[in-house]
Amino acid sequence: MEVKEFIGKTVSENPVVLFMKGTAQFPQCGFSGRAIQVLKACGVKNLVTVNVLEDEEVRQGIKDFSNWPTIPQLYVRGEFLGGSDIIYEMYQSGELQKVLASEQAA
Repeated sequence: MEVKEFIGKTVSENPVVLFMKGTAQFPQCGFSGRAIQVLKACGVKNLVTVNVLEDEEVRQGIKDFSNWPTIPQLYVRGEFLGGSDIIYEMYQSGELQKVLASEQAA
C-alpha cells in the first residue's frame, strides 16, 4: 500500500486520528504531548495515533497529504483540523469540544 493510500484510508476509516511523534502513552515531543493532553481533556476515547517516527515515508507523506509542514496533525472524520497550536486554540475557545462531540467522534 502506498503512503498516500495508507494515510487516506487511516483518516477516512477512523473518527479521530493524530499523526504524532511517539505514542499516546509516550509522546516523543512536547507538541505531540500537548495534543494528546488536549484530546484526553476533551474525553476522546476512540483515538487512533500514528507514530511518524517509525516510518520516514509516513512522516513526509502526511506533510504532503495535508500540505501542512509540522507534526502533530489532527484529523476528525477525515478532515484535517490542524497542528498543536490550532488544536489548543480550538480547545480554549470550546470549538474543538463541539467538533469532537458532533456525530459521536469522541
